[in-house]
Order: sequence, then structure tokens, then C-alpha cells
Amino acid sequence: MAVLFPSLLVAASAEDYLSPCDVDPSPDGTTLYITAATGEKVLCFDRASNKVAREIPLKTGLTGLAVTSDGGTLVVTGGGHKGRVLVVDASSGKLRKEIPAGHTPMSPVLSPDDGTLYVCNRFDGDVSIIDLGSGATTARVPVRREPVAADLTPDGKLLFVANHIPDGPADADYVASVVSVIDTDSKEATAIQLVNGAQGLRDLRVSPDGRHVFATHLMSRFLVPTTQLERGWVNTDAISLIRVSDISLQYTVLLDDVARGFANPWAIGFSGDGRMLVVSSAGNHEISLIDLPGLMEKMRKEAAASDDPAHLNAHNNLSFLSGLRERVPLDGNGPRALAVVDNTAYVAHYFTDSLEMVDLSTQGTSRQSTVRLAPELPLTPERRGEILFNDANLCFQNWLSCATCHPDARTDALNWDLLNDGIGNPKNVKSMLLAHQTPRAMALGVRADAETGVRAGMTHIQFSVRPEEEARAIDAYLKGLKPVPSPFLVDGQLSEAAQRGEKAFKKAGCAMCHPAPLFTNLKMYDVGTTKGQDKGKPVDTPTLVEIWRTAPYLHDGRAATLKEVFTTHNHPSPGESSLGLSEQEIDDMVEYLLSL
Repeated sequence: MAVLFPSLLVAASAEDYLSPCDVDPSPDGTTLYITAATGEKVLCFDRASNKVAREIPLKTGLTGLAVTSDGGTLVVTGGGHKGRVLVVDASSGKLRKEIPAGHTPMSPVLSPDDGTLYVCNRFDGDVSIIDLGSGATTARVPVRREPVAADLTPDGKLLFVANHIPDGPADADYVASVVSVIDTDSKEATAIQLVNGAQGLRDLRVSPDGRHVFATHLMSRFLVPTTQLERGWVNTDAISLIRVSDISLQYTVLLDDVARGFANPWAIGFSGDGRMLVVSSAGNHEISLIDLPGLMEKMRKEAAASDDPAHLNAHNNLSFLSGLRERVPLDGNGPRALAVVDNTAYVAHYFTDSLEMVDLSTQGTSRQSTVRLAPELPLTPERRGEILFNDANLCFQNWLSCATCHPDARTDALNWDLLNDGIGNPKNVKSMLLAHQTPRAMALGVRADAETGVRAGMTHIQFSVRPEEEARAIDAYLKGLKPVPSPFLVDGQLSEAAQRGEKAFKKAGCAMCHPAPLFTNLKMYDVGTTKGQDKGKPVDTPTLVEIWRTAPYLHDGRAATLKEVFTTHNHPSPGESSLGLSEQEIDDMVEYLLSL
């Protein structure tokens, strides 16, 4: 649906907007606790009066919330790279204690007895297990890459964790994210690999009966050139079903229709009777209401009728949910959180700072109503650009937004065969951080600058013609991106190994092409890594700022780790070891680079 923007813009900052990112009901259902990410507060929404009764300011960016079973305590995560858990008295709003956590803690989950807290540390790639009473961290369990959501089985024995994007090299025929499974007794993790192209996980929930786990994600068709969008040629959107009994992937179902995508699926909820699955589309601003028993029965029949594992084929069926689901357009923008209470779905909109209520027992537009959570503010150019960057309504048939391939304006860790430099030569997705400050754009520099790249993306990737003012807004958003402090820093400073690595970096001559502060000289070189039709072509010298977040490496994503760049692939001179560094010096230099 269209988003209207005021023409008059005023000076503002991100903190002026609430950006709700989580909704959690109190155990008695009378209150909804709404986590405001950039607003740095928790809103206590009274369901009886349909308004915010009070606010709990917490003075830091927030990511999620959990409520103890007695309703007396709120456990809130936030703090970014200075991650912490805030334990708050639900009645008074007073902060009882702060517990240190990892880098960008999120998705707090309480054990059935409220004694143990599990927290995903997104950029540390692990899960903290915390004794809530003492505040002590009893374990940090490594998972895979960017854990962003988790949920616990009712018996408290298994914690399922959604890893946002894939790890490993991108120049492979099979690339997918995994769901990690932590045994809460042994504190050991195993992994369930999702179907090929599955990435961009955003939410994960255990079903009310405890028998299945649902995870929302993208289905990227990265093995084909981006010549069209129809029928999900480039990207589709899905939810995967994991069976708890044998910890196995049972099915992956597309949430799209044949001629219309369900872009950027995000939040998951269940009706109180467990018969309806609710999923939000953060890119299309709608929810799907899915007949859960009907879905399970159809999956059972499909599996029985096939000799192949059912999940290998279901994700190609754009009509799988026909007759089982209703798509409900929403009034707000950016439905990234939802909760279902008493047969009403409460959907929080990240970009319009609103809460929308959808009566699940009725049909028609009268079922919906919306409450603003704060006075409406004019949009800054950066905020408007962020909205457009995440909006699939800009795209032909709503299949994708800019954020589909550039989540949080970074990388999806995949190779894509774009047509801007020929066909049959896929390149790894680049982060948009500093893109406007470091022209040219694209690995082979086929766009003069990021401004040109933004407009070309609208025309040739989203297959749409949009007003110039929208491109300018996206430029403003991308120009305003700030580097996230590296998880490899120690108290904000280089570690001893990284300090040695900085010297090795200079000794090897790397600073000639990657000088501070942008860590690029903005030039192009043939470093011998191109092949096929690109063989001998120079590649752009990328910035190394926030390189800890941009794996895999090299223009075609062939290097899973930075160390592989210098050892396996001998950058900058393939075929010979030209760095003149010992193995220890290379390890130290990698530590330094990962700290940038």
C-alpha cells in the first residue's frame, strides 16, 4: 500500500521515533509490553482502554523483551555493542539490575521456571545462558552466524535459534542458513540446514503444542540470473517447519502467491486455540492468517505421496497455501512484531509507530483498527529513505525490497548474477556502508557511484520506475549509515594481537591500497582473482571498515574467512605467497582487520 510522506521535513534524530520491534502480553493478558527500539523505552499498552498507560524509559537502544510467568518482572535486551540485560519491575518500572551480555543481545527467552535466561548475541555469534537470580552468565554457546531469534520447547530442554544469514563461501551450488538447536542440559549445539537459498531468518517460534518449530525466512534463487521477477524468479518468501521429536526439517512452504510476493516475512504468532498461524510481511505490510491444522494435513499428504523428502519440493509451489490462508493488508508500515491475545492479533509497525489490531474471528475491513503509539512526526530524509529501502511496494509484483539482498543495508552473503556486467559471472553482495563515500560501485566498478547504483537497482532489480525524490531519500539513508563497533575490540580498543596485526598490515604493504580512514584508495586493480569472461578485469578496492560483518570475501565470495583470503587464495597475488608474513603475523593481521 502507498506510504504518504509530508513535504515539510524538520531536524530530527532516530531517537525521535519509537520503532517498535517486539510485543509481549502480560500473563493475564491485560497489558501489552511494546519494546521501542530507537525510542529507548518500553510502552505499557492497556488493552481495556486501547492506549499507552505508561512508559518505562531505559536510555539505550532496545531489541526485545520477555515477561516472567508471574507478570512481575520484565527482562529487556539492548545496549548494542555494550550489550546488557535490563531487569525491570513491571509495576513500578524501576530498574532492578543490569546484567552484562554480548554484542547486540536480542530475543530473550525465559526457562519455564523463570530461573534461566537465554539471549542471542547477534554479532558474537553465540547464546548467553544466564542465571537470572544471580545475574551470572553460566555459559556462552557458539551457534552459527548472527543469531537473531530463539524459542524454547515447553519442557525447557531444547532451545531453537534462528541464524540470520549463511556462513561459508558463496561460490557454491548450495548456500543456506541454519537453525541451531541447543541442548539446555549439555549446553551443546547442533545445526539444521535449511533448503538451498534459505536465508534472511527473522523470527522463530515453537508451536503451542510444542511439537513443531516455525521460522520465517527468504528463499533466494541465487543460481539463476536476475532477468525477471515473475513467479518468484529472483526471490520468494517462506516459512520452514521443523519437527521437534527428531529435530529435523519437515517442510518449507512459500508464503507468496503466483503473481505477488509476501516480501520479507518477519513475525510469527499463534491464535489462542492453536488453530491459526499468523505471519507478517514486513515488506508488503500485511499479515497472513493460515489454517494450521489444514496446513499440517496438506503437508502430511504431500509427504506421503512423494518418494523424495517433501521439503525439497514444497518451496517451489507458489500455490501451496491456496484455500488455507487469507492475506490481510495492514494500515501501518513495517509490521515487525506481533502477539495474539483473545483472538486478536496485535501488530506493531516499526516505521509508523503504531499498533494495529486485527480481529481474527471476523472478516472485512471492519475487523481492523489502529492506535498511534506516539504523536506523528515529520520524516527526516534518512528515515524516509530507510522506509523506502525496506518497502517491497516499490517493486514489480512486490517480490522484494532493497533490504531483501541488503538486510540492514549490509550483505545477504550470497552471490548474484546481475546483468550490469554480463551474464554467467555472479558477484557477492556488498555492504552499503560507506558506498556513497567510496565510488565506484559494484565489484567491477560498472556504476560510477552509489547514486547511480541506487537508481539502476530500482530499474533493473525491482523492475520499476520511481520518482527521483525516492532515490534521493534512499541516498540520504545510506549516507547516514554508521559503522557498528567490532565484536573483536576489547573495551573499545585493539587487542594486543590486533595491535601486532596493524604493524603486520603495514609491513605487508596492505595500507598502500587500503589506507585509513576509509581503508581504500578508491582505485581498481587486476589482482588475478577474476575468471571466465571477467578474467583479467580489474576489481574495485573495497573499504575494510566493518569487514568483520561482510563475509564471505573477494568479489565472488570464494573465501569463507579472512585468513583464507591470504592463505588459500594468496591475496593480493594468487599463485604466489607475496605477503612476506609468518603464520602468526597473518593471524594477528586478521585480528586487526576484524577489529576495524
